[in-house]
Amino acid sequence: MISLIEAAPLFPGARVALTAPASAVPDQWLQPALDFVRALDLEPVVYPSCYFANRHGYLAASDIQRASELNEVFADSAIDGVWCIRGGYGAHRLLPLLDLDVVRAHPKRFFGYSDITALHTVFNQACGLVTYHTVMPSTESGVDGFTLDQLKRALFHSLAGPLDNPQPMTTLVPGRASGILCGGNLSLLAASLGTPWEIDTRGKLLFLEDIGEKTYRIDAMLTQLRNAGKFSDCAGVILGAWTDCPPEYPEKTLELPEIFADLIVPAGRPAVMGLACGHTLPTLSLPLGARAELDADRLTLNVL
Repeated sequence: MISLIEAAPLFPGARVALTAPASAVPDQWLQPALDFVRALDLEPVVYPSCYFANRHGYLAASDIQRASELNEVFADSAIDGVWCIRGGYGAHRLLPLLDLDVVRAHPKRFFGYSDITALHTVFNQACGLVTYHTVMPSTESGVDGFTLDQLKRALFHSLAGPLDNPQPMTTLVPGRASGILCGGNLSLLAASLGTPWEIDTRGKLLFLEDIGEKTYRIDAMLTQLRNAGKFSDCAGVILGAWTDCPPEYPEKTLELPEIFADLIVPAGRPAVMGLACGHTLPTLSLPLGARAELDADRLTLNVL
């Protein structure tokens, strides 16, 4: 079993690499993103993938460029942290090109979410690095106080302790479970199956969220995880935000709670829905790769 590594927290004046491992950043998004990072008393170091002129179709840059940047920022001792400037699509294209030995040898706090799930998963599983599911500078530069407080804890401190969910959760399966927190965006986790970077849920707490998917598509991806044994293998399930996920045919559909009941509940693992995390505001920050405890009866999640 790989030992957990929690990189040192950032500090005022820390140099933070901004890189775009997935989609391109529109020109008008870049300056507000830099202003947001500087307002946190951090020094942004902008890498070429962040400039729209370097885009490769719907990607921020070529696969080689984006992967090389990640390898470079982890190797560079002058960089204190790595913050993905946005998600979108394409991070999982980089996985064969990453130098994971460099990541292991030079651990840094790593931030992002959505398509960045592909990188969280490989850094957690292959490197033992705790990474941070947080908002990103170019897509959530204007955030509420709760979200900003969560972000600052992830950047500068620790997320250890009980997570203060700003909305009520619901019990799907009662019970208590503990384990390493894993997961993220459902579509990226489903895409990992059958690859060397497949999500490993054994004995872990599996967090899931998504955006812009029809309910039948969520059904299909959850079915794929179920059929791959991911719900029977895990210790517990935590469902986050399902933003803009309408039914394909409203007059003849399964609602999300019914889909969860069909595909997740039968595994019998403690499970909750309604964690305020994902493509939503306000949103929690989560330390993926850290140990946590879920109490589905009391509806609490505690980072150990």
